[in-house]
Parts: sequence; structure tokens; C-alpha cells
Amino acid sequence: MASETGRARLYHVELPMRTPFDHPAAHRRTSDSLVLSLSADGVTGLGECAPRSYVTGETTASVRGALEQTDLGALFARLTGRPPEETLGLLHRDGFARVFGVDGGNNLLCLLETAVLDWLGRRLGAEARDLLPPGPVAGAGSGSPARLPVSQVLDLSLDVEEFLATRGPFHFVKIKASDDVEHDARTVRTLRDKLGDDVPVMVDANMSWTPDNAVGHARRLREAGVDYVEEPLPKGSWEALGVLRRDGGVRVMLDESVCTARDARRAVESGACDAFNIRVSKNGGPLPAAGLVAYARENGIRFQFGVQVAEVGPLINAGRALAFAHPDALTVEAGQSDRFFPQMIVAPPPAVDRDTNTLRPAGGTGWGMDLTGDAERWAVRDL
Repeated sequence: MASETGRARLYHVELPMRTPFDHPAAHRRTSDSLVLSLSADGVTGLGECAPRSYVTGETTASVRGALEQTDLGALFARLTGRPPEETLGLLHRDGFARVFGVDGGNNLLCLLETAVLDWLGRRLGAEARDLLPPGPVAGAGSGSPARLPVSQVLDLSLDVEEFLATRGPFHFVKIKASDDVEHDARTVRTLRDKLGDDVPVMVDANMSWTPDNAVGHARRLREAGVDYVEEPLPKGSWEALGVLRRDGGVRVMLDESVCTARDARRAVESGACDAFNIRVSKNGGPLPAAGLVAYARENGIRFQFGVQVAEVGPLINAGRALAFAHPDALTVEAGQSDRFFPQMIVAPPPAVDRDTNTLRPAGGTGWGMDLTGDAERWAVRDL
């Protein structure tokens, strides 16, 4: 169904993964993303979200339901009712929810915001980096880097020897924790012995530790040579996280605990972390994610740009645009879509140079990709 001013089509994309991905909070064998196509004035914008119930409480079903209750006719009217450069400026100043009068969870807002930004980029002939508030590099007039190094993730489906033999060169390594801290400590020590002291190593516990065992686990991993632990405790364990940082002697990165600006303030005020893992989908879109970067920098908090496992298109390039605007990030995860999916639903597919484990900015306008014919099998509704 189309409104008087535009047309929307929703896709629920469940691409089978060639390589599975396992961690303490989930076992993933397919993608689980919603992709939204918004068409108006002869231009189509693409958006994506990847809801995970253990992160924000949202699922693809709940986001679909919320989208069906959204007045897309009003959204199209606002999108086409003023010059696109004016709309982009308002988005930077006031945020998507206020400019478009949409209320909802982070993944609903991300789905809509990424589609609107892509549409604006195509209307304006603007590249992805021009859709976001300028970072410190752009503000200094020195331009974005030509390439960025990306991290490598060792999940539970791969042993450390195969990882070292097949996934280098290494710039930053994240280990998905097992249920055995001694195993994880041996993995950290093996990586440290092979890679030396210059490659940061982080263990992502995905909320699997408890306040009773966290300090002991942290000390054991610190002895093995870990640099960070990520989201070690259940979401929002602010007091226990402070104790862990003090008594465990490790730096803590928060992911699931920091989904909103309010979460970020609580984390900083309670002394719960040293870094944020910023992900476009869980943080409500690229503009709120950029706001978290600014807040982190103002408060002496480091940050990385992470991904939801098995993103399929616009989310990938939106996250990379943020990374090129803020190259002082600890690391960029960039995803493994090239390894997960034999064939993607977007062209050109997002690429990582696996000879160097680096990436380049996306080309083209907007997020720099279009849907292929393979996307149609995943279409679920015209809105």
C-alpha cells in the first residue's frame, strides 16, 4: 500500500549463515534483520535494524508491529515537505523522533532513521559521511583516513589455533567467553604469546558472570594479559561493575548496558566502565550513536564501533560511516558479512580487505548500496 506521497516496503531477512557464530548470549545460524525501503519523489532510501531481545528487549516481530502502527503517510509528508538539506539540518539538531514525530523503541527508530538518511543522501547527492555530524577529524580540516583497521572476533565455533592461522593480520582481538574462565585465560595467553603486547585483547562475557565470581575471573584474565572485559555482568549492574573495576584490576567496556543516552549517563556517573561499545541498531540509529560518541569523549570514556552479528546491509555502512568520522575509536568491528553470507541482498556488498583486515569508506550516495533481486523473497509487507 502507498500513501499519497510515498511507498514503503518491509523485508524480514533471514539469510542462512555459511559460518555459525556462538557466544554466551546467543547461537546464531541465520541473519534476523528488518530492511525498510522508503520511496518518494523518484528516490528510494534503505534502512535496517537488527533487534535482539537480550539487548533492547525488542524482536523483529515487535518492531514489525510497532512499524504497522506508525503513520508513514505523515512521515512521507514531513520528508518531502521541506528541502532535504533543511531536513538533514533539523535531524542533526533535534533528532529523528522529534523531527518526524515518531515514538518507539531503539530498533524501530533505527530502521526509520537509516532509511530516511539514505533517502536524504540520495536526494542531496551526499556520501554517507556527509549525513552525520562531523567528527573531530573532519572538524580539524584534515579529512578522514583512507583506510581503517578492523578487529577480529574469536567466537565459540572456532578454536584459537585455527583463528591464529586463518584470521590475521590482527589489529584488535575480541574473544567470546566460554563457561570456563581457565579456558578463556589460556586463550588470552596463547594470543598474547603469539601476537605480543601491541595488539589489544578483550574478552566479551556477554553478561555471563555474576557479582560473586566476577572479580576472580577478571584477576585471572588480567594475569593472562587481557586488556578489556566487555559486559561481564547482567545489564545495569552499576554498583557491581564499579567494584569489579576497582578490585578486578581490568578495564570494562559496556555494551548491552548502554543502549540510550540515559544509560550512558548512569554508567559514567556510577563509575561503571572505561569504554562503550556503540552499535547503530541498539543505540537507535546513527545520529544517537554519534551523540554517544560525543558524550563518551567529553567524559574521558573510550569507545568502539561494534555490530549486531549478521547485519545484512544499511546497518553495516552506517556503522562504517561513523567509524570514518571518528577514527580515534579503540577499534571497528565491521562485521563478517563476507564470511557469513555466500550471497547478499545488497549491491555492492560491504567489503573488508582480508589481506590487511582494513576497510575503505563506502562509495556512492547515501549508504552506497541498493537491493538486489534476491531481496524479494524476504519481502513481507507493503506499508
